[in-house]
Amino acid sequence: MGPDAIDNLNAAEALLGAFMDLGLRRLVLCPGSRSAPLALAALRRESQGLKLFTAIDERSAAFFGVGLARANGQPVAVVTTSGTAVAELLPAAVEADRSALPLLFLTADRPERLKNCGANQSVNQEAFLQPACRALLQGPFNGLHLATGERLQDLADLAWRQCLGVPAGPVHLNLAFEEPLHANATSPAPKKPINRVANLDVELPRLPSPLGLDPNQAGLIVVGPWRRGSGAAFVGALRKLVERTAWPVLADSASGLRGLPLPLISGYDLLLEKPAQVPLPTQLLRLGPLPASRRLQQWLQGFREIPQLVITEQEPRRQDPLASDAPQDWGGLARWVEALPAGSASEAALLLQRQWLEAEERLQRHLDQRLQLKGPCTEPALARWCNRLLPPEWPVMLANSSAVRDWESYGARLESQRTVVSFRGASGIDGTLSLAAGIAEQWGQLVLVCGDLALLHDSNGWLWRQQLSGRLLVILIDNRGGGIFEQLLMPRENLDFDRLFAMPQAIDPLALAAAHGVPGRNCNSLEELPAALAWMLADEQANQPMLLLRMATERAADAQLRKQLRRSGWEVGLGDS
Repeated sequence: MGPDAIDNLNAAEALLGAFMDLGLRRLVLCPGSRSAPLALAALRRESQGLKLFTAIDERSAAFFGVGLARANGQPVAVVTTSGTAVAELLPAAVEADRSALPLLFLTADRPERLKNCGANQSVNQEAFLQPACRALLQGPFNGLHLATGERLQDLADLAWRQCLGVPAGPVHLNLAFEEPLHANATSPAPKKPINRVANLDVELPRLPSPLGLDPNQAGLIVVGPWRRGSGAAFVGALRKLVERTAWPVLADSASGLRGLPLPLISGYDLLLEKPAQVPLPTQLLRLGPLPASRRLQQWLQGFREIPQLVITEQEPRRQDPLASDAPQDWGGLARWVEALPAGSASEAALLLQRQWLEAEERLQRHLDQRLQLKGPCTEPALARWCNRLLPPEWPVMLANSSAVRDWESYGARLESQRTVVSFRGASGIDGTLSLAAGIAEQWGQLVLVCGDLALLHDSNGWLWRQQLSGRLLVILIDNRGGGIFEQLLMPRENLDFDRLFAMPQAIDPLALAAAHGVPGRNCNSLEELPAALAWMLADEQANQPMLLLRMATERAADAQLRKQLRRSGWEVGLGDS
């Protein structure tokens, strides 16, 4: 005898209730019939503190969830129906995996009797996300209504533990539902069971704390994009380390460190144009993943003979694409710094810091002269001036490809810290706008800097305007195609470059945004930039959840400008040192 529809609803609501007892507060729901018990359960749980978002596009929904999870580090549930809807979650699952972000994918499925027999919308969806997830968990194969309250609690406990484990990441719960699926929304809610207290503490192995490096010798610190737990603890430990050692810090634009009172070097990508002239350390400390700069990576490849150490924050997976065989301590920087012996910086370390800072100062003055606020919009100038003109309290998300690299190389020095994020886990352009919407929802405000293809790739992200309670300002760098490919060294003879690589699209981004109710305007020159940004930030725009500012650039000319800046920047920064 099959279940009643209310049995399915009660099971779904009990599962969501168990997750809420553990701390779940955000759920993104996609439409579907098989997932109807989960949808109705989420609706009923809204009155108990569950924030419910809805999306017609599963890929967009999953990336919105990634953005929410990135904003505060807590798990987000994404609910879909069965079939190809589950496959749409894979890109976000990959990004969440590589970025160590906690997501709970709750996918409805057919019961076992309808699997592998040609039944409609019955696929091997339980296998779709498995390579990218910390765990695949399933309810009873013949229907979730057969699960006891204790089993549902255990399922939630295990999923939560895996989601927030070391490293954190996505978990897939594939849940079979037998028909009938559609209960009456006015059916009485089940009595809340007495919940047992689950032990959800993640047991971490005891890690040795070998220093690996000598704090009394000259060293160099390289910090990649943000991928850590408590930012305040990390920053405090880094300050203490620099005070003790005087080691200069090469900080990625998305590290969250630029603007802090530290010996920061932001122009390393330009200074390394001629690496033979760069002041060399006698040891190297790498924190987290590597920055995007290929010149930096090539330079570090030559550090085979000096002591090196990689420190990550609760990330035991290997972070050594250079194959340096450097030891990795994933217990976190704060723990490592606490083990340092007392002392003071050596003369050699102070000299190395001074050499780097002097080169940085010369380079930044030169960039200020070359990238003035006048003339047509160029991508290096926009990276420099947007960073300088935007208020520091507005966080920035950098889309992958050119934007993240330009801010790394040309972003202006800041007088105060700004939160800058990028998604360098898988480094794709999937879901860029939806990711940004998720962060804006959680943080209340965000500026997205994005290229035209990345924005078009996720045009369904504009639909979040209807639900967004935060504000998302989109700065579009429109170079009519994939500008990153213009910077690649490749033979162009008999090559249809635009067709094969750049792929410009005949779409008016302002018209597309306007069709979704998003106001926009053009910025046609650098002289117009201050007024254009002021328009986006103006009080009269406060009721607009999304705004678009389009800046047209020339990708071929900008590629030549970058080459000139590399040559002249190195000559100014290090040529006479």
